[in-house]
Amino acid sequence: MSSSLSLFLIPQAPGYIRLVSDFVTVWKLSRQRMEEVISDLNHAQLNWRMHSDALTIAQMVVHVAGVEVSFTSQLLGIELDADGQKFKSAATDGVVNDKPFPYSDEELTPEKVQELLAFAKQLVQPMISNPTEEVLKKELVSALGPIITGEGALARLAFHPAYHQGQAYLIRTTPGFPV
Repeated sequence: MSSSLSLFLIPQAPGYIRLVSDFVTVWKLSRQRMEEVISDLNHAQLNWRMHSDALTIAQMVVHVAGVEVSFTSQLLGIELDADGQKFKSAATDGVVNDKPFPYSDEELTPEKVQELLAFAKQLVQPMISNPTEEVLKKELVSALGPIITGEGALARLAFHPAYHQGQAYLIRTTPGFPV
C-alpha cells in the first residue's frame, strides 16, 4: 500500500500509522482560518452579541486560546501567574459554566484579542509540532470535565479553532451585525 493512501485509513485500523504532523497540520490550518475571519473586525464587531446568552466573537476566540493555554500548561507542567490563570479560565468560565467570562467586553479590544491569540500560539505551537510520548500519554482535565490523554488534547486543539471559526463567520453574516 502506498504511503499516501495510509493517511486516509481509520486510526487504530491495521496499517494505519498516526503521524505527529496530523495534529500540527490541522491545528495550523484551522487556527489560521480562525485568525483570518476576525482579522478585520473592530471593537464593536468583536463584541457584538447576537442575543443575551450568546458569546461574542471576541469571547469565542479568547476561549479557544484559553483552552490552548489550559491544555498546554497541564501537559507541560507550566505554572501560570495570575494573568495566566485568568487567561486559562477563559477555557471554561462563561462558556461551559455559569461564571462570568473572565474578560469584559471593554477589555477585549482588537489589540488585546490579538495579544492573547499570539501568546497562546507561541505556547502551544512547539508542543503540538513535536509532542513527546510523555505528552501524548499524560492525563489531564478537559475543558468539558472528563479526563483525557495528551493525544486526545492535541486532537481537540487541532479542530477547536475551526469549530469557532465557523461560528464567527455565521455571526458576521447575521442581520444586524455592525458594519
